[in-house]
Amino acid sequence: MTETRGKPSARRADLVRIAAELFAERGYRATTVRHIGDAAGVLSGSLYHHFDSKETILDELLSSYLDELLGTYREIAGGEPVTALRGLVTEAFRSLGEHRAAITVLQNERNYLRTLPRFGYLTKADDEVRSIWTTVLRDGIEAGAFRADLDPAVTYRFLRDSVWVAVRWFRQDGRLSPEELAEQYLKMILDGITA
Repeated sequence: MTETRGKPSARRADLVRIAAELFAERGYRATTVRHIGDAAGVLSGSLYHHFDSKETILDELLSSYLDELLGTYREIAGGEPVTALRGLVTEAFRSLGEHRAAITVLQNERNYLRTLPRFGYLTKADDEVRSIWTTVLRDGIEAGAFRADLDPAVTYRFLRDSVWVAVRWFRQDGRLSPEELAEQYLKMILDGITA
């Protein structure tokens, strides 16, 4: 997804991490190259040694996150449907801690970013994520593992929205690990909340 495909330098990775936090906190459009330079302790012009634009920094952040997420989702999909759904939900929660800034930026800036040709891959990534999840749900319905009256598209949207909104409150150092939070969530989804 990114134009630069090698292993990034440690400094470059630090700059992406610093920018990511600013993009998540302030918003992509409100964050200037000067803000990033100040937070990194360098002159803003020095950033151009590593990146040709602020857009390139964001592209690296989002594409690396989506590449990783989709790679993991592809590995999970295709197995027994309940196990696959458990894996997808657990991986989604795991990514909240590791990629909080990228997810926050995607949630807040998605509509704007879709207007930029460089970020055309966001729609493709969304389509693939939706396809993976709805296929697991459809397979589960056909196998009798999930209720026959479920609409896979609606169920996917419910699951996606309820997981991804947790980026607003979930903390890596909180009471529950991502796996424990996923397990609580899965109990509610698979077993319900009634006694």
